[in-house]
Amino acid sequence: MLSSFSALPLCKSCCFISHLSKYCPPPLAFSLPTALRRQLHLRKPSTAPLFATNFDISEEIELHAEIHGQEAPSDVDLEEEELENFDAEELEIEARRAVKEFSDSLSRELNIEGEVSKQKGTRGKQKKNINPISNGNRAIVVDEPGVTRDRLYGRSFWGDYEFMVVDTGGVLTISKYHEERAISTTIGMEGIPLVSREAAVARMPSMVERQATVAVEESSVIIFVVDGQAGLTAADVEIGDWLRKNYSHKYIVLAVNKCESPRKGTLQASDFWGLGFSPLPISALSGSGTGDLLDSVCSQLKKIEHIEDPDTEEYVPSIAIVGRPNVGKSSILNALVGDNRTIVSPISGTTRDAIDTEFTGPDGQKWHLIDTAGIRKKASVASSGSTTEALSVNRAFRAIRRSDVVALVIEAMACITEQDFKIAEQIEREGKGCLIVVNKWDTIPNKNQQTAMFYEEDVRGKLRILSWAPVVYSTAIEGQSVDKITVAAGLVAKERSRRLSTATLNQVVSEAVAFKPPPRTRGGKRGRIYYCTQAAIRPPTFVFFVNDAKLFPETYQRYMEKQLRSSAGFPGTPIRLLWRSRRKSEKNGKEASVREQ
Repeated sequence: MLSSFSALPLCKSCCFISHLSKYCPPPLAFSLPTALRRQLHLRKPSTAPLFATNFDISEEIELHAEIHGQEAPSDVDLEEEELENFDAEELEIEARRAVKEFSDSLSRELNIEGEVSKQKGTRGKQKKNINPISNGNRAIVVDEPGVTRDRLYGRSFWGDYEFMVVDTGGVLTISKYHEERAISTTIGMEGIPLVSREAAVARMPSMVERQATVAVEESSVIIFVVDGQAGLTAADVEIGDWLRKNYSHKYIVLAVNKCESPRKGTLQASDFWGLGFSPLPISALSGSGTGDLLDSVCSQLKKIEHIEDPDTEEYVPSIAIVGRPNVGKSSILNALVGDNRTIVSPISGTTRDAIDTEFTGPDGQKWHLIDTAGIRKKASVASSGSTTEALSVNRAFRAIRRSDVVALVIEAMACITEQDFKIAEQIEREGKGCLIVVNKWDTIPNKNQQTAMFYEEDVRGKLRILSWAPVVYSTAIEGQSVDKITVAAGLVAKERSRRLSTATLNQVVSEAVAFKPPPRTRGGKRGRIYYCTQAAIRPPTFVFFVNDAKLFPETYQRYMEKQLRSSAGFPGTPIRLLWRSRRKSEKNGKEASVREQ
């Protein structure tokens, strides 16, 4: 820059500028008005920074051109590029409107609710009850047994009562479970010996039962659900004896589900008097009888003394743990909370629902952790024909949407795969903060001090879309370095909520424009930035008011993003740049266009 331009002060209101390029006019001198001269003093704290490309010196240049008989430069267009005195407050309002329009448009594009068709009818018992009670679609409902495995928590209200509902997996016999898993035992387990597969399948019922036992022990009221259409079974008798023997001190409600007909419901429920509890006919599908069930449950609970205002509740950031199957997501969750919160097994697809867990870190920071099912390729999910897996993947993507920070878990030996890149694209499009967790780091042989550096270079080269995400190495099964995940997530959450002042932001943008002005079109037009503001956080969103958004190609938008990151930071979070055209004709109410990077 120093070899091309030179500037010599002549007086307080005159400056001598020369350009050594042969394509520009010879050196000229021009006088600046007093108001513009004051604007040039950018170091004054009371003056907001402006851009050198925005100073309107077209009259002086045109006058010089007439005197010397030269043609004015093509990039000076008095009608299109004359700087107008826009109202800053009006621009701030318009910026917020632009962010809302863009967010609404993006939400429609990312709508994944209709990706999986709703299933008609289920044979599950507990699965059908938690959804109407918890006022949401939390549990997966599929017409096959053994879908629910882990404890699934849901917040519920009934009158003046507030409580947590815990859904548990159904108890199956070992032989029955082998029959159910005979087809899918090899999915995602090709590298596991047959003996290990059989052992993992055999342990699954006991692990599901252990999760149900934990839920029973920590609960105040137990809802014992039976199938009214199937009638009394030996398994019902066994569970009833177990409850009476070990938990007689707790309040137990016997809910006879699938009593769709009110007349037949009483007859169906009468078959279960032999269990030693008073049966209550209900239908989770239609909702009949659930009011009486909730009245019975709440009779043993305490009323809410003080109802908290949702607006005054403490903000608790959420971390969604996502990745391909068998990369150690559930192991990371268990290591963080210090308990066997979820079932860990080499069986692919062990986790199905999105498991929500409250967690407080060593520094006192509260977190909302979300464990998700492994995400396989769409083609693999479709070819398997498993509705359960399709719904599990749907829940995983929904967990990304309702999270603040996403921990993308990859396996150290496998490194980055095509599926990891697909998940990374979804995270970036959702605008979520992200950190890359390289799990099973102990499986890398012959590690030295440079191994992590070379590995990180490889990860960033293959995941360029997440080049801003920090990388954390851990061995979750041994509990090594898992605390670094929450530390990194805390930094990402802070950056995602950070806001730059307008003066600082415009100073950064002015320096970026001075170093590299927007490219000129074939017709000689050049983009001009009038004003820039940060209109939103989570993620940080910046709105640029320009003369014409089409004059700023994607390459220049990426350059501006890099300059913002190098000058202002924002590690671990995507940033969005919205470009809004602003011209004279828009004073009459013409809507400006928005472009996003």
